[in-house]
Amino acid sequence: MWLDTHCHLDAPEFDADRADVISRALASGVGLMVVPAVSSATFHTSRDAALQCHGAYALGIHPLYVRQEPEEAALQALASALKAWRDDPRLVAVGEIGLDHFVPELQDEAGKALQERMYAAQLELAVAAGLPVILHVRRSADGLLKHLRRLRDAGRPVAGGIAHAFNGSEQQALAFLALGFKLGFGGAMTFDRALQIRRLAASLPDDAIVLETDAPDIPPHWLYQTAQARAEGARSRNEPAELPRIAQSLADLRGWSLAQVQAQTTANALRALPRLAALIA
Repeated sequence: MWLDTHCHLDAPEFDADRADVISRALASGVGLMVVPAVSSATFHTSRDAALQCHGAYALGIHPLYVRQEPEEAALQALASALKAWRDDPRLVAVGEIGLDHFVPELQDEAGKALQERMYAAQLELAVAAGLPVILHVRRSADGLLKHLRRLRDAGRPVAGGIAHAFNGSEQQALAFLALGFKLGFGGAMTFDRALQIRRLAASLPDDAIVLETDAPDIPPHWLYQTAQARAEGARSRNEPAELPRIAQSLADLRGWSLAQVQAQTTANALRALPRLAALIA
């Protein structure tokens, strides 16, 4: 089966037809989906969506949501949820956490400092829980790596995880791999103009890559709508059912069969998020 390591199945975009979305995913061969939370308000919805699709979930505060509630309250909510659900086999990571150096409203000094504090604190919670992390990487790879190295050098390393929607350089990719991470590739890889992402997808070590959709976001090229089309009502919603076709892009880039892609990326995902193994046994 295919494994979607990152889909926001609890997103409002799926409220009207979530059961149908799950059915289409299963019919396409996507047998397991990982649903990361983005804020304390979505801890329960992420978990509920994971239960509905018989998948997995992660808990974390996304960098784009760090201003939604007081910093201390958000971190306490995360610590409490990690403790309450620590024995739930479907809880596989802390995430989606990270840094975003793209969205303008978070690039002032206060916004960057808040992102850094929240990211560092959530890494500490992941270490304490013994869980890997799912990282948001947008123009921020070096900052993410800095904190991961700090913990490693202090003798408290993060238990690996996934650098989601990876779009950095080859040097940054290799640095994440050296820290025990896998790199998430999805819809962006299907665009011919995404030259750097496609080069990495073609050339990274076999054990580096996991597949993801980031549904409902990052649609592959066959679903993409221009800004004008979206303004006119066109939909570009991504779904987990698109994963096998996204996987074909990876197969084409690497000269692999689909069976090779499936076997290798599944093995990579199980190494990145070890608790998944019990869910597909």
